[in-house]
Order: sequence, then structure tokens, then C-alpha cells
Amino acid sequence: MSQSISLLFGVHAHQPVGNFPEVLADAHLRCYRPFLHVLYRYPDFCFAMHISGWLLDYLVDSYPEDMALLREMVTRGQVELFGAGDTEPVLAAIPNRDRIGQIQTFSNKLEMKLGQRPQGAWLTERVWEATVVPALADCAIRYVIVDDYHFLCAGKTTAELNGYFTTEEDGRRLDLFPISEALRYRLPFSPASEVVTYIESLAENGAAGDGNAAIYFDDIEKFGIWPETYQWVYEKGWLDKFVQGVLSSPKIHTQHYRDYHAAVKTRGIVYLPTTSYIEMNEWTLPAQPANVYAELVRQAKTGGWYERDKAFLRGGIWKNFFSRYPESNWMHKRMLGLSARLAALPECQRSAAMQHKLYESQANDAYWHGLFGGLYLPHLRRAVYRAIVELEAMLDACVPRPARFVEDTDLDGTEEMYLQNGVIQAVVKLDGIGSVCELDSYAMKHNFGDTLQRQPEHYYHKIHRSGNDAQGHSGAGIASAHERVNFKQKIDAVDMEADEHARGLFVDRLNGTLVSYWHEPCVADGACFRADVFPLHIKKSFELADNRLHVAYRFAGEVEGVFRTEINLAMPSCGGWSGRYIHQGQIPGGFGQLLELSAMTDITLDDDELAGSVVLHVSSPATLFAQPYYSVSQSEGGFEKIMQAVTLQLEWPLILGELSVTLEFNTKGSHGE
Repeated sequence: MSQSISLLFGVHAHQPVGNFPEVLADAHLRCYRPFLHVLYRYPDFCFAMHISGWLLDYLVDSYPEDMALLREMVTRGQVELFGAGDTEPVLAAIPNRDRIGQIQTFSNKLEMKLGQRPQGAWLTERVWEATVVPALADCAIRYVIVDDYHFLCAGKTTAELNGYFTTEEDGRRLDLFPISEALRYRLPFSPASEVVTYIESLAENGAAGDGNAAIYFDDIEKFGIWPETYQWVYEKGWLDKFVQGVLSSPKIHTQHYRDYHAAVKTRGIVYLPTTSYIEMNEWTLPAQPANVYAELVRQAKTGGWYERDKAFLRGGIWKNFFSRYPESNWMHKRMLGLSARLAALPECQRSAAMQHKLYESQANDAYWHGLFGGLYLPHLRRAVYRAIVELEAMLDACVPRPARFVEDTDLDGTEEMYLQNGVIQAVVKLDGIGSVCELDSYAMKHNFGDTLQRQPEHYYHKIHRSGNDAQGHSGAGIASAHERVNFKQKIDAVDMEADEHARGLFVDRLNGTLVSYWHEPCVADGACFRADVFPLHIKKSFELADNRLHVAYRFAGEVEGVFRTEINLAMPSCGGWSGRYIHQGQIPGGFGQLLELSAMTDITLDDDELAGSVVLHVSSPATLFAQPYYSVSQSEGGFEKIMQAVTLQLEWPLILGELSVTLEFNTKGSHGE
């Protein structure tokens, strides 16, 4: 009797919290809708689906007909729904109480909106730490999906990975399915007939009747959104051909994970190391270690031993993103602080809105960077900060904070001073630079200090090597995003120059040299600093007044030259048409343009995305140099320059005893508009 194999086929649909409406609409048009409509025509093709909670809400509200179609497919037994955290957090990166809350929230949502409570869960970015087991088990999740690579790192062989295994932590059991990397890289990029033949070949592994399974679970966006895939998958019929090939094969039968799990025994106990999928090993490392790691991988492939021993060529872990990117770490620790404040509130003071904002602040995408991570994308960080700022305002209304306090929020050994008055908040880093690292407007729900510092990236070597020329793909099928080298814009060497310091607000230079300050006591609720650049003495202070941040300088002594301060403002419109400068009743340009003004005393940065503006006022006429600040990112679509902020340089000749700079934050209709 010929052997057969169970195909456990699953797809994961996700869009980041805060993504652009046009991106969501395009994803639905080119991927979610056609995928469901193709699969609907084949009721015998069983598959699993995970849709992240925020995306599910959007699809139910915006495309109810298609979600009704999905619910019908669930009802008729074709689709098994998978759970997760509601806003797609990396479970290992949030407190256990929030893991449980996120998982339960999403399981309830699936049951209410699609009629099925999940037994299995998708693990965000397949980030595995054993600490997540208790929360998953306590939420009635019986199994999760991770990569086969995780098992190889634990000493398993590929031949063994044709079923599920069992692990435990703190007395709770959880079963683990290994996703086939070979299938991940074939679907949907290889011709459909070749993929079916490959799955059939897997039927020969293992004894007959042993519950042999081919396990696939990966991003649905590969089926329509990745470059070339819409034409390949739908217009050229790849998905139809694949489903027809599977259903007509005498060796393959599709099966739900839950049914396979109920019918087949575990392959045994396993304890997995802390890891994610194999590409993450490189992405999470700083540039130089990543270069070393990539060279080791290259040598292994050249030497022909990579596939055999790749599990022992380990790079970094997902949490390295917090130590690698200060901006990610700062967001993460701010979120943890708010989670602790919310948990400490009496239950009668907590609200569903607070919980919702906390969960939004835990969405994974803005915390990491790789081919798919969104740390480099300002609109995704902005969504996290919006949730943080909104939640903080709610918590302050219940338990007010002091107007001034000091703590080491990000655990980097350097304290920060918080100044807040319930209208705005300025956080000053006590690191010797005397600059603002976070600047919040509670009315606009925005952090104007959210600017990403430019640092070396491992993928820069691909840009240098390729010289802004796209590389094509040869052979049958189409190229995966991992193989592509495309350029969305021309990228110059200056665009990849690393910053000397964090991109804060009020970073000062004297004759081109960075001014070093030390913190000294203040009598008022402000922050005071002093610098001695012999024979010049500088005193610098920060104060809040309603919706204004006031920064004052006093100079004593005589030094010829130029004093300059740099202000990096995260303006949501960036280089778009909805952000512009207003000076003396005129619009001299947009945020994406260069601007130089002499003898400037006032300028307004007006931003439609914020429904508000920032007014800059100086006490003594200054020369203003304004320009967009870019960083170079990678994505599945290629390399691109992303505008992070507006950089304002204010310059004065050193002939003044005192000067001040004020930033005023106005919503539409408020004073000053």
C-alpha cells in the first residue's frame, strides 16, 4: 500500500497597527480577497488561518462580505482558526499578565466574529522563549507553530520533523509543530507542480500509518503582496494549480491541525532554545557582528556543510533589538512602565479603553528591524507612541505624577528627567548632551522626539556592492523577497553615514564642537544644566508653561564664533504634501525641502496629519537651516530612503548674554492657529 502524508497548511495574515489605509486596501485587493475566493471554490481543501486582531477588526468593518465568506468556510469545517496576542505582540517581550490578557482577548474575538475558539496559536515572528508556555496553556491553547530550525537547534534532524512534539514549563504542557523551511521557501515561488511533487516525496519518510505530516504555516502576504506574486499566484493561476494538484494527489490529504493533533501521538518531549526563524539571527545583530555571521554562513555554503550544520551557526535573539536600537528599547521600557501602572490601579479605576491602549502599544512591528520589521517606519512607531501617550494621560487622570521626577527608564545606566504639566511632557536625558529625548503633546497624542538615530546596518554592503542596480532572478518560478536586491530610490553614501549621537532636540554646538553639560539643581520645576568651555560659561534650562517648552541660554565670558542648536522634530507628514512651513504669512516650502532663512524670529510647522502645528520662536534673530532627515531601510520591496524627521539648525553669532527658544504646540482651533 502506498504511503500518504497529511498536509497541514496554514497562512498568517497581519498588518501593523497604524498602517496606512491605502496599504490595507491594497493588501485586501491583491491578497486577502482573492486568496479566500480561490480557496472557497475548493471546500475539500482544509487549511488553517491566523488573522491578527487589529487586521481582523479592519476587515470585518471594511469588507463584511469577504469576512462572511470566511465565517462560512469556518462553519462548513474548511478553516481552522489560530489564536495569538490580539495586537500581535511578541509574547516573550511583554509581562505574563498581558500575555494572558492579549491571548484571551483575541480568542474571544475569534469566537464572537468568526464562530470558532482556537486550540492552536500563531507565535509572532516565531519568537520562542519557554517563559511563554504557562500563559498559552492557561488560555487553553494546546499547540503552537514554530520553525523546524528551532528543533534543529535542539538536536533534532529534519527526518524526525514530520509530526508534533511536547514541551512543558512550570507544570504546563504545550505541543509544538515544526514548520518546514523547505516548504516556506517553495511556496508560492516554485511552480505548483514541483511543490506538489515535493510534498508527495515526503510521504516516503516514516513508516506507513505513522501520522506523517508536511507542515506549512507562513505569511499569506506571499500570496499576492510580495513583488510579482499577484500575477504569479492569481493571474497565472498558481494557487488554483497548487490546490488542484494537492486534491488530485493519491498521496496527499489536507487535514486540520486540531484533527491531526487529536488523532496522532506526540513524537516526544523537546526543549527548544530561545530563538526565532533563521533570518532573524542576522537581522538582530549589530552591523559588524552581522557581517561576521554572514561571512561564516557564506563559508559554510561554499564548503557545502551549511545545510548539515546550520543549527550550530547561531546569531542573535529577537530581544537583541532592544540592546541594538536605543529607540526600540525606550519604547519598550515606556510600555512596561505603563503596564505596571495600569496593573497597580484598583480594578474599579481600570477601563477597557486603558487595556486597549496598552495592547496597542505592545504591537510588535515597530520594535524591530529586518526585511519585514517596522522600526524604521515612522508611522508604525507613531502608532505605538500614540497609544503610550493616550494611556499615560488616562493613568495620570487617576493617579497624577509629579511635575518633575528622575528615573532610569530604559535601564542604560543614565537617568532621565521628566518634566510634565498634563498638557505637554519633555524628557531630558542626563547624559552630558542636555537634550530632549521625548517630547509629548497630550492633545495631539504625539511624541515629537520620536526620531531614529542613523547607525550602520549589515545590508549596507549589498547597496555598495550593487551600486543602486536591481538584481534579477533566473530559473523557474519567481524570486523570494530574501533573494531580491531592488532600489526604490537612489541612495548615496551620505544617506548611510552614522550619527554621532541620538537625534534629540536642543543638541548644542559651539564653533562646530558638541557642548558637554552637567546637570545642576533648579529652584523651579524645570531642568538646569551648565557647561564650561573656557573662557565661556553656558547655563541652559528647560521649563514648561501650558503648551510651551521654553529653553533658555545664558552666556558668560567672551568667545568669538557661532553657537548652534539642533532640533529634530518628528512631524507625521514628513515629506508629504500635508506638511509645510509658514513664515510671515507665506509658505516657503514643505518639510521635505531645504529651507534657509536669515534673521528669523518665528516659524510655524503646520501638519495636517496632526491637525495641529508647532510654532518656533526665538528671542534673538537667528539663521535657520531646515532639511529633511532620512535613513536607509530595507523591505520586501527593496531598499529605500525614509524621512524620519525635520532637522532645524538655529545659529547665532556669540555676542549675546541671553537667548531663548520656545516651542509651542497648537491643535487646530487653539490659540495661535
